Amino acid sequence: MVMGTAERREAPEESGAGRPAARRGPEQSYRPLWVEEPAKRHPMPDPVRTAAVRAVLIISVTLIQAMVAFLCTMAESWAAFPMVISSVASTVVATWAVVDVWVTRQVWNQRYGVVSEPSSTARALRRERRARRREQRAGLREQERIPRQSGTGQLSHL
Repeated sequence: MVMGTAERREAPEESGAGRPAARRGPEQSYRPLWVEEPAKRHPMPDPVRTAAVRAVLIISVTLIQAMVAFLCTMAESWAAFPMVISSVASTVVATWAVVDVWVTRQVWNQRYGVVSEPSSTARALRRERRARRREQRAGLREQERIPRQSGTGQLSHL
């Protein structure tokens, strides 16, 4: 059962002596607030993570610039025009940063990420094909052999 901090304080557990666990005192055992579970997916590779962090920072600066430009425009401030121009430039840079994340991820997958393992079905089909080829080669060898003279077992042709 997952409980938040407030619920954990309000739901006392009974100790062996019949006292609530929250009032045990110094002999109270340490209980972690959460238990770490293994990740279901692998973490992002370092180059991709770096590009993603860079993109998030650039996008956040771009959004702040756009908001300041909007507020300056609403206030009819002299700073509105420079802020709008810088917001447009930042939008171009943010788009480039997002594309950089995508390209970095694709390059990393191409270099390190793809492990080519044939499926068991493909392996079985390949095994069957090899066995058929072996049988065909064995049949060809039998046909190419010099046929024995059958029958008489004589040493001479007299």
